[in-house]
Amino acid sequence: MEWRDEGLIIGVRRHGEGSAIAEAMTRAHGRHLGLVRGGRSARLRATLQPGNTVGLVWRARLDEHLGAYVVEPLTLRAGRLMASALALAGINYLAALVRFLPERDPHEAVYETLSLVAGALDDEALAPALVARFEAQMLAECGFALDLSRCAATGATDGLAYVSPKSGRAVSAEAGAPWRDRLLPLPPFLRESARLGAEPSAEEIADAFRLTGFFLARDLFGSSGAPLPDSRAAFLSAAAKGAR
Repeated sequence: MEWRDEGLIIGVRRHGEGSAIAEAMTRAHGRHLGLVRGGRSARLRATLQPGNTVGLVWRARLDEHLGAYVVEPLTLRAGRLMASALALAGINYLAALVRFLPERDPHEAVYETLSLVAGALDDEALAPALVARFEAQMLAECGFALDLSRCAATGATDGLAYVSPKSGRAVSAEAGAPWRDRLLPLPPFLRESARLGAEPSAEEIADAFRLTGFFLARDLFGSSGAPLPDSRAAFLSAAAKGAR
């Protein structure tokens, strides 16, 4: 069996004396592992770094086998990302999120967004908002989508200001006013209808991570009995320092 694809490296581990097992989020074949013979050589080490985009040829006798990768460098951004504390924590955190997807289950939209976010992880102005949006996308991909399209109480699509922690549905400012202390703030840039434009404020970024963090901890990581990863806290800490 053989296929060709492109993928973003999210993890690498040693295998034997000189080989490596590379984990990539691919465009058409989902999160996929493969053996890279000679993967610990000087020639391949720089290519097999988290954050790099590579061309992949996967071969195996049977589909259920680990298989072997032949790797071709396409976009080598890892060196740039490793020079930034924000980006280094970010790529580790993105990998932790993507690992909730079943192995070999195609998620092309996730691949496209992941590639976009990875390319901007060292941009202190863009990265926090992109990662918060990716968190919301991953919640949806894993079956825990937030409904931010209309007010859960009135059906209104305007004036949405909160999210119910019970239902994950948006609530308008008017309908939510009596219970505002029990609701989570909804920053405008997280809504699907939001247009790219003005940069979110530091307060909106903080509200976004508070919102996504609540549902990630309860529904995604919590469903497997795991806490939110340290890489998320490291990313948020680096983002806060960059915002000062």
